[in-house]
Amino acid sequence: MSEVTLSKVVKKYGQLQAVHGIDLDIQDGEFVVLVGPSGCGKSTTLRMIAGLEDISGGEVSIGGRVVNDLPPRERNISMVFQNYALYPHMTVRENLGFSLKIAKADIAEITKAVDAAAEILGLNELMDRKPAELSGGQRQRVAMGRAIVRHPDVFLFDEPLSNLDAKLRTQMRVEIKRLHQRVGNTIIYVTHDQVEAMTLADRIVLMRDGHIVQVGTPLELFNTPINTFVATFIGSPPMNLIDGTVSGEDAIELSDGISVPVPANARGKVQTGQKVKFGFRADNLMPQKHSVQEEGQKAELELTVTLTEPLGTETLLFTEVAGTEVQAKMLNPRPVHPGEVLKFDLMLDKCHVFDATSTNAVRG
Repeated sequence: MSEVTLSKVVKKYGQLQAVHGIDLDIQDGEFVVLVGPSGCGKSTTLRMIAGLEDISGGEVSIGGRVVNDLPPRERNISMVFQNYALYPHMTVRENLGFSLKIAKADIAEITKAVDAAAEILGLNELMDRKPAELSGGQRQRVAMGRAIVRHPDVFLFDEPLSNLDAKLRTQMRVEIKRLHQRVGNTIIYVTHDQVEAMTLADRIVLMRDGHIVQVGTPLELFNTPINTFVATFIGSPPMNLIDGTVSGEDAIELSDGISVPVPANARGKVQTGQKVKFGFRADNLMPQKHSVQEEGQKAELELTVTLTEPLGTETLLFTEVAGTEVQAKMLNPRPVHPGEVLKFDLMLDKCHVFDATSTNAVRG
């Protein structure tokens, strides 16, 4: 079994505390992504699990065994780095089998493991090449293959796709997802890219300033963000947020006098006079005749488009609501010119309310 448990884990660098007593349970075979802005502590947390950073406090256990004082080689983990970390003088075959060779494994065992990893990752035609003769995506596949041959309990990925171009990143996301489906090992993956987190993870761990902010499935974080940080970090484009004041049990008055109903999920949880942030995603503000036909309460808004971003099957529209720039989405798009006025439907059942002071979601 390869469960990973972090219990009140702390990391300090002198007086600076980088990780603040975090707790996390990762199940056997789970794909968990640590995501957050630069400096949030995600890579430090991964390196403590790997044994590359000392733990200042708390416990890390792998498979039920506390590993705080064990060196990396005794934790039965494999790590894939951002910079591939391949040996330039060795062929692909030699790179793949190097860790087993160092462990004095039998030649037949090494050959079998290397051939199996090459088959999984499509490296068979590259086995006699050296890293300098490979593309970035091929090098990353070799780095992943080198991790596979050791049959670790846990795979650790530290921003493995950040050096690749956009097309290769998309391809490698698919490769990593397929790898997990085939080998079934526990994977802990660090990225600052929320798209990677959304597409890869069974569960996302969103971090900020050394704390865990929210843990859940990608859809849980997207649909029920715990605060405005989660709401604007998860999802592309980020959630629109507009300042407002609760003007009664059932209404929120926005800054320019527009009044919208309190969403059903917040009804009875707000107080008259409370300062709030009214939130909705681009998918929930769409031009009439260019939207998803959904049941539920809607508000009709007549808005002026200021900018467009055509994306093929859809177009992002920039406009203003209550003096705040927001983004809307147009499906089956037609050309829209800046200054054009359109009628939009706002799906009120999909809107959110956050307390302006605490930034926490107001939800029943």
